[in-house]
Amino acid sequence: MNFYPQERIAIFIDGSNLYSAARALGFDIDYKSLLDLFSAQGRLVRAFYYTALVEDQEYSPIRPLVDWLDYNGYTLVTKPTKEFTDAMGRRKIKGNMDIELAIDVMEMAKKVDHIVLFSGDGDFRRLIEAVQREAVRVSVVSTLRSSPPMVADELRRQADTFIELQDLAPQIARAPRQTESRIPTPARPDLDTVDID
Repeated sequence: MNFYPQERIAIFIDGSNLYSAARALGFDIDYKSLLDLFSAQGRLVRAFYYTALVEDQEYSPIRPLVDWLDYNGYTLVTKPTKEFTDAMGRRKIKGNMDIELAIDVMEMAKKVDHIVLFSGDGDFRRLIEAVQREAVRVSVVSTLRSSPPMVADELRRQADTFIELQDLAPQIARAPRQTESRIPTPARPDLDTVDID
């Protein structure tokens, strides 16, 4: 990783995208270790986590993770999912957080030196380009080692640095059997579809 000790860092995590990438590589994220890792790289200003939540559900599998993150150093950005019926008559749930993430990145770009984006979504290429014009360095964390790769080629090329998620696994992977008092892991991915185009 290419960080400088005095630079101000902000982390932006596309929750569903990171979940899917880690699952494709066969490990779960230990979010405390992830925070510790990037705090040691420079001056971590803020860590944002984006996810859509199903409302009106007695139990949401992602709720324990969201609650833990909220109390342990992350800034949570959530919104309710939307339910619709597609042209084939199938019930679909959508919860895209791209706009929220993009707005926060643009606002934080004035206050940080380095943005770390945990996503492989190619829609963020233009966002990265805009932030780089403000003299902010951008690292993208995703994976090329899954099949298919979880990062869009144009996003990887636009970033100042691409960090392979699998290379971080020894430092941020959750141990196979941790006590329940540690960080929970959702039983399924966030409802947002994972986009790399």
